[in-house]
Amino acid sequence: MAAKKKRTPNVQNDSWVVIAADTVIDARKRDTDPAFVRLRNPSTDAASLYMLGSRDVQLYEVKAFEEDFHSWFVGQAVQRDGRLLFVTPMDPLYLILPYLIKSGKEGKFQPVDQVVMDEEFPACSRLLSCTRSLASVHHIAEEKEVGSLKFHRYSQEKTMDWLKKKVERTVVALKKRNISVGEGVKSTTYVKVKSESDSHEEDYLRYAHGLISEYISEDLSKALLKHLQLPELTSPKETEPPSKKRKLSDNPVEAGEDYTKFNSSDFARKPPKKMTAAQKSLAKVDKTGMKPMSSFFSPKVKAEKK
Repeated sequence: MAAKKKRTPNVQNDSWVVIAADTVIDARKRDTDPAFVRLRNPSTDAASLYMLGSRDVQLYEVKAFEEDFHSWFVGQAVQRDGRLLFVTPMDPLYLILPYLIKSGKEGKFQPVDQVVMDEEFPACSRLLSCTRSLASVHHIAEEKEVGSLKFHRYSQEKTMDWLKKKVERTVVALKKRNISVGEGVKSTTYVKVKSESDSHEEDYLRYAHGLISEYISEDLSKALLKHLQLPELTSPKETEPPSKKRKLSDNPVEAGEDYTKFNSSDFARKPPKKMTAAQKSLAKVDKTGMKPMSSFFSPKVKAEKK
């Protein structure tokens, strides 16, 4: 009797399939490879996966596209982790901002390296090595110099102006790529159903605000909405773009719609389709004495004893 093959244990993978720009790896310095790091997500305050490029000069956001029963063939091996990781550049100030806000409650100027500290996420200190970090802190904090040292304190006003510029640049990028937003969008392909004159600037601002809000806390998102002088929506579902498109996230991708509605008895039944010629001829056959196919698979009923 042939023995059953033992299934290999589901060990943790040490490699992934990643789509990233060439700038992630510095070919001139092979001793400084990019690294995946766990950092505090500025929006959810939970752990998220990020990447620091060679010599920590650039921070990258990591998004995962995942489907059930998916794997990769890499060379002669099968990679069980079927996720597809997308690595894109990200402004490190988004991750530094929560630490400045927390220290700003003390109301005093402090060195940034003493502010960006986290026992749960010790790799956060590496954010200060990014090229744009120390050179851009003045966008979200007040700055004082004492000799050769610099001290910073969180500024709500500067932060709102900085986030507003982020929103405005996002709007420019959306228009440049001819991406339509708002009520004039049909389905997930972002195809216009209204003329260009019907597209309002407010739709672009709201859409851009929603994109930026994915990188800031809920309180900052609400404050930014007021700073943009955008009134809160009474029914956001009417103006928000469709959410049917499959999203990239650190979690498994789920369907964006509630498919349980098809189980409801209120769901309108479709009218019966027209029969084909073959079906019509089969319907005319005399079925007297014939048993249905299901009878061959149904359990036999025992006869009752008299």
